[in-house]
Amino acid sequence: MSLSSRRHFLFRLMGGAAATLGAPAWVSAATSVVDRDQRAVPGIGIGPGPFPELPAGGAPDDEAYWARVKELFPLAPGLILMNAANLCPSPYVVQEAVFAHTRDVDRDASFQNREKFEALREDARTDLAAYVGVPPEEMAINRNTSEGNNTVVNGLDLGPGDEVVLWDQNHPTNNVSWDVRSRRRGFTVRRVATPPGAGDPRELAEPFLRALTPRTRVLAFSHLSNVSGVLLPTRELCQAARERGVLTLVDGAQTFGAFKLDLRDLGCDVFTASSHKWLMGPKEAGIMCVRAEVQDRIWPSGVGVGWERALERGAQKFDNLGQRDDAAVVSMATAVAFHQALGLEAVEGRMRYLASRVMEAVDVRFPRARMHTPRPVESRGGVVVFGLPGVDHDAAYRGVYRSHHVGCAAMTGEFEGIRLSPHVYNTLWEVETAVEALAAHA
Repeated sequence: MSLSSRRHFLFRLMGGAAATLGAPAWVSAATSVVDRDQRAVPGIGIGPGPFPELPAGGAPDDEAYWARVKELFPLAPGLILMNAANLCPSPYVVQEAVFAHTRDVDRDASFQNREKFEALREDARTDLAAYVGVPPEEMAINRNTSEGNNTVVNGLDLGPGDEVVLWDQNHPTNNVSWDVRSRRRGFTVRRVATPPGAGDPRELAEPFLRALTPRTRVLAFSHLSNVSGVLLPTRELCQAARERGVLTLVDGAQTFGAFKLDLRDLGCDVFTASSHKWLMGPKEAGIMCVRAEVQDRIWPSGVGVGWERALERGAQKFDNLGQRDDAAVVSMATAVAFHQALGLEAVEGRMRYLASRVMEAVDVRFPRARMHTPRPVESRGGVVVFGLPGVDHDAAYRGVYRSHHVGCAAMTGEFEGIRLSPHVYNTLWEVETAVEALAAHA
């Protein structure tokens, strides 16, 4: 799809939904659209034109362009939200997709009306699979990264003599969960630490490669750390693990929706992620991609209605979870369409540009700051973590929200500091203002 076509598609998606939610007039246009059953569902899908388009732009540093993108989000006036590593707002078009599908179900909760969601879910599966570069048969739609991680933790047949190697910066659902499981099954958990401040991919990979032994059955790590901002050399690690017959679980919570991903190229066996972070999609929806060759090695955590049919459909056996929020599940397709309309390269480029500007602003305003996130571009993404000497980081994090309306995060432990994680709804002015606000509380 061309850049021009993507932009036109984006604003055809917007339709009349933006007007009902208070979006600016320039993205408002009256429309009605129809679903698979030709039943009118306002505000979803593609309706009749004419629809305005964004001006030519999309370069990482095109502030005028990205300021207009920001208007597609229902952010509170004056709020500077730089916490994408935790939770992102959804754009109007995704909000209204969820609302409209929810209203549709509540208006008519009959089996007959809800039948359409099976086909819509499979459409979403196809779109999500293409978005990350896997076939639909390898895509499960679950509730979040945590559920995907725990499905693997609890679904592998491991026991005494087996070994699992983890990154010590993993999220608890891909870290502590393994400890809990090992106490029941008797396998060994080994943690790997990467050198603080390391930015050379070879230096980051080496501790993992040394840790792999003939007993290692699983290598589980975050694609990008939420506590330090370190991006691991995932392709190299997955290749080394596969050569040794080791299954890889990659937690992609901080890259799904931020990077243009090709999981076939990354080479991981399992990839988990959530919709509510960088994808800016519905809450309580996520993905679990499982390579076809390893699907039989993992037992699902849930067995519900339609189990026998799910078994015949590859990774669908991992989303056989009973009654779901159909509106959230199928609206993930709208979130994917929003990213595609902006352009995946443009989204990643803007995110990386703003993260770099955060680092530069911190360097200027806080020369003595300890930057936990690596400097080399190839070893970082949109998460920037830094420590401010002599500063109560928790007090600063609370203070900048109270006095300057800056939403960020305070980190504790080895990577104590402040975390700023900007996304496409942020501006360069907001980056600079956020850092200046921190200075007022330092």
